[in-house]
Amino acid sequence: MDLKSLIRDIPDFPKSGIIFRDITTLLSNSAGLKYTVDSLTQKCQALNLNPDYIVGMESRGFIFGPPLAYQLNAGFIPVRKPGKLPAAVHTIEYELEYGTDSLEIHQDALDHGAKVLIVDDLIATGGTAKATAELLEKIGSQVLGFAFVIELTALEGRKKLPNLPVISLVEY
Repeated sequence: MDLKSLIRDIPDFPKSGIIFRDITTLLSNSAGLKYTVDSLTQKCQALNLNPDYIVGMESRGFIFGPPLAYQLNAGFIPVRKPGKLPAAVHTIEYELEYGTDSLEIHQDALDHGAKVLIVDDLIATGGTAKATAELLEKIGSQVLGFAFVIELTALEGRKKLPNLPVISLVEY
């Protein structure tokens, strides 16, 4: 299946010069959504990634993480922006192009040594995925790799990530 044909390009969003890769058109296509989840599952299985948990980053990692977790017989753990989780959290602050941002995970979300796969819809510069990996490693989890639907290869985000498997289904 040609997933690119199901992803809508929106020029000049959120600002001039950027082409936004809109997955809402992929999500609304039942065959495309099924193919996407099945493909991520197959690639994880082919690499013998047997995670205890799928960790999805806010917010579109929440879309692909739970069905992938279901397929891999794993749990799902959300990593969120500050102030969104109700219990005690671990936090990591990371650099953005202009400023900083933070991510949080519940302190009781993962046992020490838990094997995790990080999932999101897209990798661009790699900053959020890298910060998520650092947060998980800081709390004693074993990061097995990363899975993305879309990779913007020109931005070289993969180079920022630890030397672990990186799965992507569509490259721009």
